[in-house]
Amino acid sequence: MNMETKTADDGLLLASFYLGDALFAIDARQVQEVVKMGEITRVHHAPTDLVGIRNLRGRIVTVIDLRIRLALGRVETTSESRVLIVETQGEPVGLLVDRVADMVTMSSANIQPAPSNVNGVQGRNLQGVCRNGGRLIALLNLATVLLNESSPGLASARETPPA
Repeated sequence: MNMETKTADDGLLLASFYLGDALFAIDARQVQEVVKMGEITRVHHAPTDLVGIRNLRGRIVTVIDLRIRLALGRVETTSESRVLIVETQGEPVGLLVDRVADMVTMSSANIQPAPSNVNGVQGRNLQGVCRNGGRLIALLNLATVLLNESSPGLASARETPPA
């Protein structure tokens, strides 16, 4: 991950990553570490967005495919695929992404509200948008992303059998 940052007055640090060709970010303080895919054990009869579990230095981490969770298809794992380790309800969770991008420091004044016409899974999980150079970054609300387990928008994605 490129650790180069851009300075701003109130400095909200964002960890940015790609899902397909779309650039997303979450608050970097929520990311404990970024790791390569590693060996993942599939969990039978689990929801489609649950890739599996892995042992990360003695901790069992549940890994979810963030693209499926957001109804954006499936992450095609490559050598650039990474797992962002976050914590929710005291448990480590891995977010599988296509690839990581830069750490970006953004002024909160530069973060615009999510467009009102973005509906469904993305609309519920989008906290706002901001520009970094020529790229638009969609800022995710990690709490809603991780709680959207029973989201109706995921029903069709979950019916798709794992590849």
